Amino acid sequence: MAELLIPFLLALTPIIWLVIALIGLKQPAWLASLEAMLVAVVAAMTYWHMTPINVVTAALEGFLFALWPIVIVIIAAVFTYNLCVSTGAMETIKAMLTSVSSDKRILTVLIAWCFGNFMEGMAGFGTAVAIPASMLVALEIDPITAILVCLIANGVPTMFGSVGIPTTTLATQTGLDVLELGYTQALQVLPYAIACPVLMVMALGGGPKALKGILPIPLVAGITFALPQVLVAKLVGAELADVAGAVLSLVVTFIVAIRFSSRPVPEEYKIVLKKHMNVDVQGAVIAWAPFILIFLVLLCTAKVVAPIYNFLAPFKTTVNVYAGDPNATLTFTWINTPGVLILICGIVGGLAQGAYLDQIFAVLYLTVVQMSKTIFTMLGILGCAKIMTYSGMIGSIAAFFVTSLGGLYPLVAPLLGAIGTFVTGSGTSSEVLFGNVQLSAAQTLGVNPMWLVASNSLGISAGKMLSPQNIAIGCAAVDLQGKDGELMGKIAPYAFGFIILMMIEVYVGTLLGF
Repeated sequence: MAELLIPFLLALTPIIWLVIALIGLKQPAWLASLEAMLVAVVAAMTYWHMTPINVVTAALEGFLFALWPIVIVIIAAVFTYNLCVSTGAMETIKAMLTSVSSDKRILTVLIAWCFGNFMEGMAGFGTAVAIPASMLVALEIDPITAILVCLIANGVPTMFGSVGIPTTTLATQTGLDVLELGYTQALQVLPYAIACPVLMVMALGGGPKALKGILPIPLVAGITFALPQVLVAKLVGAELADVAGAVLSLVVTFIVAIRFSSRPVPEEYKIVLKKHMNVDVQGAVIAWAPFILIFLVLLCTAKVVAPIYNFLAPFKTTVNVYAGDPNATLTFTWINTPGVLILICGIVGGLAQGAYLDQIFAVLYLTVVQMSKTIFTMLGILGCAKIMTYSGMIGSIAAFFVTSLGGLYPLVAPLLGAIGTFVTGSGTSSEVLFGNVQLSAAQTLGVNPMWLVASNSLGISAGKMLSPQNIAIGCAAVDLQGKDGELMGKIAPYAFGFIILMMIEVYVGTLLGF
């Protein structure tokens, strides 16, 4: 057992240091992530005997992946929001939202849950935290709370994020049927999808008392997202599971919210506009123009619209960066990637709102400055993740669980998925890291491989909430630098609560033969 325990503990050192640095030492995320990467470098070169050139090229691959597509999409999302603020369109959007309800709790569900899940389903890469959190802060919700509720919301849709890429990748990796896999994933995550909006309202209002008088709204929002997600995953596929659920949830929750609009709103949850605005149809379309364009463009360039997708697909470059494996490639998609498309939509939408080119470029420059520390955070996290992957550290973590636990392994299967997403910030990366580990464990134990492989995606939901990358994106979006550790401490009870329940669910499901 010692031959497994020692590498397992050493492989955890970068993760342990990252948590200590953020929560215990309260270091800024960019510094903590770079330090965690250095810990990984030392461990990889000493215990795993990784050569210097392999360490450098592994880190370089992580840096490049961080910059494209992750950093570009984060900058594009925050730039779009900042430009709407600069043109005054955000005031119009705020007036429209508060015309539906002046209750912060209801608007939080509509923006962070319904709209946030749509952004995750279409774009991913942190947009579901960056844009909704910024909009909530514009509605005078405390920035820490705004990020917290977006992190809670963002966990559930991650497995079907970015038009289903994590799920389709997992199916390709393991050879399992993508429809059956997506259906199993959606069933496993269904209770958490229903619970999330309720938890968000409680987090906003400081406990169960916040649910008084509006409980049907978060319940409806959760149910109308979860059930369509199951049906679409089963009948259509993973690509539109989030989008269909988010759109239906938005429409139904909007209708229910209007029915609640005549009820008095407690003063602690009431939003009071400084001035009243009358918004006509033209003004509304112009204000929402960037987001309408994002919806249309991302939908039209997705795989479901094959002619456009196939036309844009060849505009990419595939390179080998990591020196230790000539088959390890990195692909840069130059046009049909969310960052580029959102940036274009933001610029066109800004022009429609009356922005001048010098104003647009000034906002873009200030956005890059605003995000500068987050860029270093992304570099450190993804550099650390690639070193841990190529050195064998991630493999050591998996080997310890699989070998030492035997028949109890299903109990920790979701935990592996959560660890993968915590380290990399990506549901897709976690599927690549541990998908075949879950399949192999299922075959060894003689349990249903569909159930156990799907549990990796279930764990991703909790890992995404707690991911330092996701937390850093939220902090940067609302210009709240240096609060990463505080946020990690606040989101941790939700994430660990989910992980514990998921572990029990998967283990009991295995015993019942699912």
